[in-house]
Amino acid sequence: MRTSSHILNAATNLLGISLLIIAGLHIANASGKTLADEIAWGGVVCFAASCVFSYMSLRGDDPNDRFERLADKIFLGGTAMLLLAVLVLAVFDL
Repeated sequence: MRTSSHILNAATNLLGISLLIIAGLHIANASGKTLADEIAWGGVVCFAASCVFSYMSLRGDDPNDRFERLADKIFLGGTAMLLLAVLVLAVFDL
């Protein structure tokens, strides 16, 4: 079962949320007080890479689809980073 389109959709949505966290912290001048924006940048990189690999998977014909597996693994890493960024914001209340 090909899940590349689902990965692409979810990764683009979470990429936007990660960028929203970064922008919000910079607008509030809180980016220097917490590591949440740096962690969210890691999520941005992971979600962007996941988007690229899932798109490559959609365009390819490989039945084993290494790009889809790679996109899935990177997506999980980005999700963990986004969760960590939110936990940092929740624990170290600004």
